[in-house]
Amino acid sequence: MSTINVTCPHCGKINRIPAKESYTKANCGHCKRSLLDTHPVDVDAQKFSQFVGGSDLPVVVDFWAEWCGPCKMMAPAFTSVAASMPLKAQFIKLNTETAPQIASQYGIRSIPTTIVFKNGREVDRVSGALPEAQLRGWIEQAIRKN
Repeated sequence: MSTINVTCPHCGKINRIPAKESYTKANCGHCKRSLLDTHPVDVDAQKFSQFVGGSDLPVVVDFWAEWCGPCKMMAPAFTSVAASMPLKAQFIKLNTETAPQIASQYGIRSIPTTIVFKNGREVDRVSGALPEAQLRGWIEQAIRKN
């Protein structure tokens, strides 16, 4: 049976789990909490690298800042889309004010910017706040890309 590596949204440890079409239960081997937790995880530069580089799942990153009005407007849509995709993708949020080196590394020039990573590599990005349906469609399309 094939396996996938998944970064725990609670403790950040890498877990190897069986690859399935859907899951009813999946717990972290380290902290024992659910890997099905779909809330976006706020990350710093180190955790960003753990998620993007350690997970076999696509990682959807919301680059945002506290002072950004459109970022705040899009946050509920990002959370809702994350809730509907357990172990289809992992959702993280990176505050560009507290991790400017990561924002610079990925050429973030406007926020919010959302990037989908697969196997540690960027596969697609979009800048600007999107309504929930459009955000969901864009993410689903980006995840299907090779």
